[in-house]
Amino acid sequence: MQFKNERSSFMNKVMPVLLFICAATSILTTIGIVFTLFSESFQFFKHVSIVDFFTQTKWNPLMAPKAYGIWPLLSGTLMITLIACLVAIPVGLAAAIYLSEYAPRRVRKLIKPILEVLAGVPTIVYGYFALTFMTPLLQNIIPGLPVFNALSAGIVVGIMIIPMVSSLSEDAMTAVPRSLRDGAYALGATKFEVALKIVLPASFSGVVSASVLAFSRAIGETMIVTVAAGATPKLTANPLESIQTMTAYIVQVSSGDTQHGSIEYGSIFAVGMTLFVITLLLNIVAQKLAKRFREEY
Repeated sequence: MQFKNERSSFMNKVMPVLLFICAATSILTTIGIVFTLFSESFQFFKHVSIVDFFTQTKWNPLMAPKAYGIWPLLSGTLMITLIACLVAIPVGLAAAIYLSEYAPRRVRKLIKPILEVLAGVPTIVYGYFALTFMTPLLQNIIPGLPVFNALSAGIVVGIMIIPMVSSLSEDAMTAVPRSLRDGAYALGATKFEVALKIVLPASFSGVVSASVLAFSRAIGETMIVTVAAGATPKLTANPLESIQTMTAYIVQVSSGDTQHGSIEYGSIFAVGMTLFVITLLLNIVAQKLAKRFREEY
């Protein structure tokens, strides 16, 4: 009995310390990442004007004449992300509504794990799927479509993030109390009207969080766009052209022979910092929207 008490007392003292270390590790890791990004970016902006970085429309840091305007990479990233969200959000929401409101329990138990298997597929596999399947398929529909293009990569990125949208949205819809549905049914509403006018608005904060999380996942995707979208930093709104995203540029320079400490090397961190700030702002907006529209029952 005394041994059990001593063991219990020891665990009560040790476990809080271990849990604090785990929590502190994640915080310190985040601080280390932020410090590295901003310190290296500061060195880069000693040689390149931050005004030119955010206003010029040409990106060519590796060959003369050199140009350091982030907009071609930023436009390519946003184009891929927009295409992906146009694919993932409607399909993901439709899947979530079906699983939450229409699917029998047995069907739900079968479909949801299969749908979530997509999230476990390595992104490099998705990249070659885009290059070897989606692009030839689109070339049959759009003659003259180049091998590397934003449309194919964006569609496959959207397919990749469908499970994220559908799973998180379905969890939010399932959490809506049954009494709200029963009240709508008692007033004569159809199942589709209940899903669209009762369940979806009631779970709006969760749906918004899922959508913004998927947006953040798409904007940071690397391997799919590296393989399928090309490496042509171009300021264009045409998804049928080859483009380059911020993450693809980071991969290109990191895997090359760029000298450590050079301006080209520093451009990796400047691009990474820009991507970090965009993702941070998205998360802040998502928290504001979720808090604004959150329903508590």
